[in-house]
Amino acid sequence: MSLIKVLIIDDSAVVRQVLTATLGQDPAIEVIGAAADPVFAMDKMNKQWPDVIVLDVEMPRMDGITFLKKLMAEHPTPVVICSTLTEKGAATTMQALAAGAVSIVTKPQLNLRQFLTDSSDELAGAVKAAARANMKRMVPSSERAPVKLTADVILPASTHAMARTTENIVAIGTSTGGTQALELVLTALPRVCPGIVIVQHMPEHFTAAFAERLNRLCEIEVREAKNGDRVIPGCALIAPGGRHMLLKRSGAQYLVEIVDGPPVSRHRPSVDVLFRSVARSAGGNALGIIMTGMGDDGARGLKEMHDNGALTLGQNEESCVVYGMPKEAFKLGAVERELPLEQIPAAILQSMHLRR
Repeated sequence: MSLIKVLIIDDSAVVRQVLTATLGQDPAIEVIGAAADPVFAMDKMNKQWPDVIVLDVEMPRMDGITFLKKLMAEHPTPVVICSTLTEKGAATTMQALAAGAVSIVTKPQLNLRQFLTDSSDELAGAVKAAARANMKRMVPSSERAPVKLTADVILPASTHAMARTTENIVAIGTSTGGTQALELVLTALPRVCPGIVIVQHMPEHFTAAFAERLNRLCEIEVREAKNGDRVIPGCALIAPGGRHMLLKRSGAQYLVEIVDGPPVSRHRPSVDVLFRSVARSAGGNALGIIMTGMGDDGARGLKEMHDNGALTLGQNEESCVVYGMPKEAFKLGAVERELPLEQIPAAILQSMHLRR
């Protein structure tokens, strides 16, 4: 296989140096250049076009968002955003994801060199996922306003499902390409829809900004989940970055529990953890949906939902940015039907009537 050619664009000389050295250690990656801003980068790109760009969003002369929009309009190329782990950085990064970036890696304001070195596996993984991205599916959205653990470390497997109720729950898990996929699904839903719980792989601080952006665009309410929040019709709760989210049942009501714990399936929050808790607490009252993303987080959890009587859907390969998570779930027999992304909102609304 040919090497993944990477171009780094960041105004920090330290970041450029460390990223070049860190990514260059991976045998599947070749760093073909580094530039202090997009203007310098375009000169390099005219000579050799990269497979993946690692891009800072706050730079002189031309900011990363402007460059990204220009890039996606003229020559769509997978972009991994390298963003500062701050609230301001999170808000800007949401603009970048909406403009067509594939994923995020974070960098702190202090101890930068050590952090980037320690995060070498995550950085390389993000680049490899981006290189596999189906850029035909990365259409910019509209600007309308170490050890791989399983879910056992958070909660044991369910032995039986709870009795059915009239309340329906929709559980969605997604990763690479998921920010745009979720926007398409959630903006298509009317206010009269089931309560929704979501895990989108994303760092802490970023999920709040993501939820706020979706809330501005959607008819339904969308917010970052807090411990004890009720899951109610017309509302979508997004798991906070850096913590796991579980569904619980209290009488006829559902609520979420936000817990700490190690990464599961290499992620925190983990789709497997959410899906297992839904299998246990909602059983046949639930609809599970696994969407675009790299890896296999959520596959086993969706199988548990399926085995406990839930309807289970997977996004089809043609509409995925990365057909990884749905593929693994399908291989396990966890997916009853695969659907194009555009048909998922209708399936959610149909589940309301199927489960009554």
